Amino acid sequence: MENTQTPFELIDELEHEQVVFCSSKETGLKAIIGIHNTSLGPALGGTRMWQYANDMEALVDVLRLSRGMTYKAAVAGLNLGGGKAVIIGDSRTQKSEQLFRAFGRFIEGLSGRYITAEDVGTNVKDMEYIMQETRHVTGIPEEVGGSGDPSPVTAYGTYVGMKACAHEVYGSDSLNGKKVVVQGAGGNVGKHLCKFLHKEGAILFVSDMYEDKLKPLVDEFKATVVGMDDVYKMDADIFSPAALGALLTDVATVTMAITITRITTATQTNVSILFFL
Repeated sequence: MENTQTPFELIDELEHEQVVFCSSKETGLKAIIGIHNTSLGPALGGTRMWQYANDMEALVDVLRLSRGMTYKAAVAGLNLGGGKAVIIGDSRTQKSEQLFRAFGRFIEGLSGRYITAEDVGTNVKDMEYIMQETRHVTGIPEEVGGSGDPSPVTAYGTYVGMKACAHEVYGSDSLNGKKVVVQGAGGNVGKHLCKFLHKEGAILFVSDMYEDKLKPLVDEFKATVVGMDDVYKMDADIFSPAALGALLTDVATVTMAITITRITTATQTNVSILFFL
């Protein structure tokens, strides 16, 4: 359903402190930075690059994501607030050093109120370009003193969450023999998550909008490819959406309940992290 709210109505509803629209005609940059809350510290959150259908869709995504980061930081007891950014564009064809450096200058203009990192469609190299314009970036290469790619850590956190839920639901945290559906498995987090699951003996079912990314998972982890339209219908033990957020609609949740998926774990920001069906 199309959102009929105005941008300011959305911003007011989700209680954001600041939203910055970034445009650079020379580099083709079109981006939005959302700063939700800085009560506990500067807003931290990754930059997503995605080909949104329109500007309003991008705004809705950045507002939801940045609000989710506020809650994540607070729950984790960090002295950080919630922020997020989206770059409107195709990460496969429209990236350039000039684009990310232009984006870095916009971040620098916020004087430390927002700290960025990787997200869907961005990687360590992109953060290195941003770093050339601002120090308010993390997830930079290890060879320049950074922490490197955060995807393995994100995947491990999801994996541990799965084990905790399995213990609650099944009486054991073992995932050996459990049927696990990983949506968005071709992404950085999804690939690392599949590695953890395969090592423990889980039976993997994988889905991704870019099916060519799934072949290595089939070859290495004996995963079974599931069509994007069928992912919610799988008779599985655990469902893990590692793709974009806001995918667990009422219809999808009811469909999974009918098909006996017992646990859902999420790697995204703007969904419930763990819940039982």
